[in-house]
This record gives sequence, C-alpha cells and structure tokens, in this order.
Amino acid sequence: MVFKVSRVETKPIDGQKPGTSGLRKKVKVFIQPHYLHNFVQSTFNALTPEKVRGATLVVSGDGRYYSKDAIQIITKMSAANGVRRVWVGQNGLLSTPAVSAVIRERVGVDGSRASGAFILTASHNPGGPHEDFGIKYNMENGGPAPEGITDKIYENTKTIKEYFIAEDLPDVDISAEGVTSFAGPEGQFDVEVFDSASDYVKLMKSIFDFESIRKLISSPKFTFCYDALHGVAGAYAKRIFVEELGAQESSLLNCTPKEDFGGGHPDPNLTYAKELVARMGLGKSSSQGEPPEFGAAADGDADRNMILGKRFFVTPSDSVAIIAANAVESIPYFSAGLKGVARSMPTSAALDVVAKHLNLKFFEVPTGWKFFGNLMDAGLCSVCGEESFGTGSDHIREKDGIWAVLAWLSILAHKNKENLGGENLVSVEDIVRQHWTTYGRHYYTRYDYENVDAGAAKELMAYLVKLQSSLPEVNEIVKRTRSDVSKVVNADEFEYKDPVDGSISKHQGIRYLFEDGSRLVFRLSGTGSEGATIRLYIEQYEKDPSKTGRDSQDALAPLVEVALKLSKMQEFTGRTAPTVIT
Repeated sequence: MVFKVSRVETKPIDGQKPGTSGLRKKVKVFIQPHYLHNFVQSTFNALTPEKVRGATLVVSGDGRYYSKDAIQIITKMSAANGVRRVWVGQNGLLSTPAVSAVIRERVGVDGSRASGAFILTASHNPGGPHEDFGIKYNMENGGPAPEGITDKIYENTKTIKEYFIAEDLPDVDISAEGVTSFAGPEGQFDVEVFDSASDYVKLMKSIFDFESIRKLISSPKFTFCYDALHGVAGAYAKRIFVEELGAQESSLLNCTPKEDFGGGHPDPNLTYAKELVARMGLGKSSSQGEPPEFGAAADGDADRNMILGKRFFVTPSDSVAIIAANAVESIPYFSAGLKGVARSMPTSAALDVVAKHLNLKFFEVPTGWKFFGNLMDAGLCSVCGEESFGTGSDHIREKDGIWAVLAWLSILAHKNKENLGGENLVSVEDIVRQHWTTYGRHYYTRYDYENVDAGAAKELMAYLVKLQSSLPEVNEIVKRTRSDVSKVVNADEFEYKDPVDGSISKHQGIRYLFEDGSRLVFRLSGTGSEGATIRLYIEQYEKDPSKTGRDSQDALAPLVEVALKLSKMQEFTGRTAPTVIT
C-alpha cells in the first residue's frame, strides 16, 4: 500500500509560544482540533529542508497521558513531510537525557543517524487527562532548539494555513521492537521501535566505573533507595541499578512508568517525593526503621534528580559543586581533567568557589539548558547544574538525573574503596560537611509561589525593577526590617552575553546583591502550564567552619524576612506562604 499525503487547511491558534522547555499546556488544550498538528508543522517549517526531507527523527517521551496518540500523529506528519524514518522508544518511552544520547550515539540498523527529535514531556508537571502535556524539539547536537528556531516556530504558528499528514498510514504498534516499512509518494518510510534503555545504559557504562559502584552496593553496610515517582526513569532503574549494579529490587520505589504518574506530582523535591523522604528519615514521623545510606529521586522525564543521605538533604547547588570537586578522581570519564564548569544564575555560588579553588573556567548563565549546550559544543564546559534539581555534563546536551545519581555513587565508592569492610562507611552527610569545611557553605533556599495571577506577578517584578534605581531606599527597607542583615551594594536585572555565539539574553532575573556575599534573586518561571510561578532564591555564604552546621532555614530567616518585605509579596500576590520551599 502506498500512503497518500493530505494537505489539511488550518488557521492559527493562540498561545503556541514555546518556552525554554518547549510548549506546555493542559491536555484539554492539546487535544483541540489542529492544535498539535499546527505546532508540529510549524516546527518542520522552521527547520532547513535537509533537516526534514530524508532525515531520521526520534519521537518519544516520558509516557504521560496523550503521548501514544501524539506519537502516531507526529509519525504520520513526518511521513507526509518527507522524513525518511522515525525512531520510537519501545512503548513510546525515552527519558529526555536518553533522547539526547540516542541522537548523539545511536546508529540505526541501516547505518542511519538521527538529526533531531520531538520529545513529548511536560517534565516535572503532573500528567493525566486533566493535567499537563508538552512537546519540544531537540537538534542534531542532542540539545534543545535554540531561540532562533523556537522564535521561528512561534512566528509560523501565527501564520499557518495548512499542514501535511499521511492520514491513511496505519497506526504503528509501538509496544514491540522492530521496523515497519511503508511506501509513500517519495519512496520508503520506516518506523523503527527500539529498546528504550540499551543506548543509554551503554553510554553510562562508558562514563562510570560500574565495577567499583557494584562493590559499594554489595557491601552489607550500604543500603540505597531510588524513587522514579512513576516517571520514565522507571524504564532505566531496574536495568541499571538491579541488573547492572546488583542492587535489590526492593531498593526501587515507584519504578513502573504511568500515564498519570500514579496520581502524584513527579517533581523530585522534599514536598512531592513524600515516600522517599519518609524512607530516608526526613519525614515528619520517625516511625520508620533505620533509613538507607543513600536515596535519590527523578522527575517525570528523568532529567532532574534529588540526592539524599540518611536523614540528610543535599541541595542541588551543593550537589553540582561536590560532583565538580570530586569528578576527576572518582569518575573515569573526567580523569584527564575538567574543561570548565557552569551554573545557572539563580543557583548558589558554591560551584564558583570550587572553580576558583581548582583554577577552572567558570560561567554563570541564564536558566535554560541550551546555554550550557553552547559552552559544551565549544569545549568550554564539562560539568554544570542548576538549583532546580538539574545536573549534567558534556556526555549529552540535556540535564541527566540518572547520571547525577551514578556520579554520587561513584564519589561514595571512591571515598569508601579502602573502607568497605570497616566499621562505618563515609556517608553522604560526611562528604557534604567535609566540602563545607574546605570551601565554606552557601546557605540556600528557594520559595515557589505557584499559579499566581499572571498580572499580579508581572506587577511585582516591575516594582522590584523600579526599586533598584534607589539603593538608599532599598537599604532603608532592609535596615527597618532587620538590622542584622548586611547592606545591598548592587541590584540589577541579569543579562547574559553568550561567549560562543555573542547572543544577548536580557531580563533573566532580578538580583539584589549584599555586601557580605548574600543574594536575593526573583524570577518568573515558564515551566507551569497555567498562571505564573514566582521563584524567590535566598542565599548566604558562611566561610567560618564553626558556623557551617546551622539549620538552613534558621540561618536564612533574617534574609527571608527582608525578601518578603522588599518585594511586598503578600501585598501583590495575596499569598501568606509559598507553595513549595526547597
């Protein structure tokens, strides 16, 4: 059978502007007639013809509700737009880091390589018929489409008049591995369904010393727990942790991927990863038995991670700094040294101190993984991270949750290699406290105000920018609120000039910088599908080793008070407390 290409008339639909993480909306929005089709065609039209005609594209995601329908639609549109083959992870499952790895590493049965991907995910947002869906396009380097492409996609969505689809192409069975071939007006079109985990596992084994991690995991003193929060990480957890590294299957929590993430919120933080938090001894009740030595969680598409020790939380900002400080001696991939390190602007300056100490190139970039990708493509950065539980390296061009867990297991294995038969293992907490003794501690917290009225959020941000023009007025408010808080010496809106391509990114967050190195940062986040999320970041640096052991919230209480007063948070938003504190 030769499939036919149908040209379908359509018209623009409002609100199809992709953010740094693609297009995210409620499922009910995506299932509107033409909505997904318009966005996919606008993407094809934004790419150069050689990236579409005759190309190989990956189409998969985190398995959330509506993914299976979307895969069939995108496959039929790919065929109609002259794509030569589509690769789909079995059951439509591929983590975001695995998609990046597949684009960069995989060679198809016929020698083909992928030049891009449609990733179906809304990351750490909930899934289900009444929840969120998302789509983003990644380029041939395995990283998210740059602004030049996402801007073009958006412009195309505003003028689109038609899209192309092979409506008579039968649905492909994505539950079984294999190649299905079709004949089209321009020749053969193939859909290859392949094992979701193999390429990614192979890459991880080339980076880490699995044998050394296996020895750690087999020690009777070492116990661990991994929670996939019913996201796509479950498709990799058993393969890596149980089959490759010899962990007990009982170490895995919520590792069956589900369309609605089991009704939970697949965001690996202390609020939403309740079961893991309780098991690690950090819950409100202490009725559980002895917690494991090490715990970790992933988000819906497995690019984020949370690291926990026994009764101990590692902040993402500390995590990337500790990985960077220990990478060369603990992880074979980095044995020749680090090219450089980078963090997003709101992330604490813990990484800066490590970079200075180790004489490494250091970059501070806006939020959005593509900024790290540019540095990596230019050979300037090896390890990077952001405070929103994203950590990664130049092995791919996305953040990588399982990579971060394996990095921590590698550091633990290295620190304990002479000690596996000893009295006590070097613990996660020991490693973090030793790091603070060497480099100082950055007390850090983030307050998220979710689903705030978008107008009110914009007014608050405009007020904060206006306030920056008068530092004496700012310091008057600070002094009136807390006399024990240092004075503000600088206030600005963060702007970034990319050292690789020279592009300038403006309005990337509002900063108040204090004389003692403390910082307040305010940002509007684009990761929710409704309303606005205001993120407030509060940081204080403590160099004195005798003062690095305080409770974080106690240490930061004066600065928190100043931040809420300065921003008139309650006045603008009506909120007396944040939705989430990290």
